[in-house]
Amino acid sequence: MITFATVIGFAAALCTTSANLPQLKKAWTTGQTDDLSLKTLLLFGCGLALWVVYGVLQKDVVIILANGISLALLAAILSLKLLQTRLNAPPGSES
Repeated sequence: MITFATVIGFAAALCTTSANLPQLKKAWTTGQTDDLSLKTLLLFGCGLALWVVYGVLQKDVVIILANGISLALLAAILSLKLLQTRLNAPPGSES
């Protein structure tokens, strides 16, 4: 039987995980990520990874799945950010 707390957890997971989708779609379709802070994305990623670890320690599937999916979406956004940063780097700046 699913408890009320589990339903609330799933609803929260759906909201927080789907919050990444518009940003990913925009970055993917426009190729522009200049307005995204790399430091913020990295800090958010660390927080999500810690939530996954917490979920594992607590044996809470909702926490693990929600934050694992969010982390995967964030990884895609970060990949686009790093790719754009590399493509926009001035010639000769790669060393």
